[in-house]
Amino acid sequence: MELSIFFAGTGGSQPTPRRGLPATLIRRGGERILVDCGEGTQRQLVSSIGLLELDEVFITHLHADHWLGLPGLLKTFDLRGRERPLTIHGPRGLKDLLDSVMRLAGTTTYELYVDELAASEELERDGYKITPVAVAHRGTTFAYVLDEADRPGIFDPLKASAAGLEEGPEFGRVQRGETVRGVSADDVMGPTRPGRKVTISGDTKPCDALRHAAAGSDLLIHEATFAIEEAERAHQTGHSTASQAAGIAREAEVRMLALNHLSIRYPVKVLRDEAREIFANTVLPRDFDTIEIPFVERGEPELVRWDSKQTATETVPESAAPADTLS
Repeated sequence: MELSIFFAGTGGSQPTPRRGLPATLIRRGGERILVDCGEGTQRQLVSSIGLLELDEVFITHLHADHWLGLPGLLKTFDLRGRERPLTIHGPRGLKDLLDSVMRLAGTTTYELYVDELAASEELERDGYKITPVAVAHRGTTFAYVLDEADRPGIFDPLKASAAGLEEGPEFGRVQRGETVRGVSADDVMGPTRPGRKVTISGDTKPCDALRHAAAGSDLLIHEATFAIEEAERAHQTGHSTASQAAGIAREAEVRMLALNHLSIRYPVKVLRDEAREIFANTVLPRDFDTIEIPFVERGEPELVRWDSKQTATETVPESAAPADTLS
């Protein structure tokens, strides 16, 4: 099953010609889950992969740069005739906020639900769970961890035959968990295989809660609002430097670190080099880039640049033109 992360907005508190405000789209199979919805998110999507039918929206915290794109997005879904209900998840205060702004933006004909989460409240889904983790920012702020369930081990037909099973329906029954002729799945299946894990930090300064929650992630997406020379300002404002994000990635033993919430005050190379001194497998996605996350036995997470997907006859939208050529 496909699992990939599309970066609709990778900028910090204000948009630039090259980077939109925070918005990250999780694509898992046919599911589409949006984490944060900064101002202009629907325009970012229309300019790239299209305005998809979202299954759920998760908001990390209630600072405007992380949710201000929601009213317009929700109304556009309404104009397009959406019928399915949509749930917006986030910290306490989200319901009052959305009630207020939607009174001005207008109601929707589809049902809109708000789910105010408690820290560590697990949301069980088909084959995975999403858990909000309280992190260290100004006000209640969540990171979100998507954690897939373990997968069954690989069926060994030679063991099954040696145990007396006949190839065909009996093989299938044992793989589904039945015991046939005294042979169970444990007798003919290899060890369980891990699912995948993605952690998205939201805004935060370094904290143990995120370090523990991200442990073993295939991908950690962590904000890097400041460079190391402004570490004190980062601390005062509840943000992280690139090197601090890399330290979290190293201690959590993740497979890949992607930095976002990038400020216009630094060249990308500065943040990249600072982070890679501590954690080598660090990437800095641009808007519209994707990170593809295979199962561990099939390879490493891979950053796929948006411009690499375009054919020679296609025109990259102006807002998608790359600001740099660094990974």
